[in-house]
Amino acid sequence: MVVPSPAPLRTKKTRALGIPVIDLSLERSKLCELIIKACKEFGFFQVENHGISREIISRVENEGQDFFSKPACEKQRAGPPTPFGYGCKNIGFNGDKGELEYILLEANSRSISERSNLISADPAKFSGAVNDYIQAVRNLACDILDMVAEGLWVPNKSIFSNFIRDQESDSCFRINHYPSINSDNSFFDNHTKTRIGFGEHSDPQILTILWSNNVDGLQILSRDGSWFPIPPDSGKLCVFVGDVFQALTNGKFVSVRHRVLANSIKPRMSMMYFAAPPLNACISHVPQMVSNENLCLYRPFTWEEYKATTYSLRLADHRLDLFKNKDM
Repeated sequence: MVVPSPAPLRTKKTRALGIPVIDLSLERSKLCELIIKACKEFGFFQVENHGISREIISRVENEGQDFFSKPACEKQRAGPPTPFGYGCKNIGFNGDKGELEYILLEANSRSISERSNLISADPAKFSGAVNDYIQAVRNLACDILDMVAEGLWVPNKSIFSNFIRDQESDSCFRINHYPSINSDNSFFDNHTKTRIGFGEHSDPQILTILWSNNVDGLQILSRDGSWFPIPPDSGKLCVFVGDVFQALTNGKFVSVRHRVLANSIKPRMSMMYFAAPPLNACISHVPQMVSNENLCLYRPFTWEEYKATTYSLRLADHRLDLFKNKDM
């Protein structure tokens, strides 16, 4: 789960980048190679031929459109977010803001069914659509994580995916809606006067899978400090390396920092599945990632501990810095 904050000043301009697009119909050993390369070099990639049907995606998209088209007073009945529920502009607990509204849900069927009563006039329809989507995208996330383990030559091929297959997984699901430009009260970056939809951040979980409609706005930050726009394509899914994955791979993968601009004349909608471990799960590097040349970067911690740290800081802060191994 993420808690946005205003992006720090960046002086370099946005420029184009060859974003990795991986065809999941390729042979598995090739996929492992491509995914590892993308996670190391970008912390981000897009996937096509991912196996999640347009029908499953459209059902959730339609439910989101129905909800966000309601009058504000009706939407507010599903909030405020604590942290789950409906939120608008004010995000998190530390003064972070964005030009968006959202629904944040626990990624388990019982919780979704309960909250659907406050979100939809047809709770069974809403919960059915969301639960079907979460199941499909969870399976995709597990397959990607298993291919990562294979590509890293880790003996236990399920070492990463077991975190989110666990019934106590703390994964969550979010639908963001970025209204079109129609307000004089937008939240701007004071330096660039850019209309910020969601401020610069990295996702704290293991992996994020994002779908969006065909409206631009998503950008990732390169290692040289340049922002790269991600071309919108509703037929593809975006995959982000999260902070916990960076720790599990001892920094071999780096969680990608990203943001969303809200400068479009069309509304943008996105759906994110945040794959997280159980609260009591111990996060420690995979043994194969440490050697005499690659020392242990982070001390062990639980996801509950890291999640609490996430809530205590503003999103632009680099949270993993607080968990570095002091013996280095």
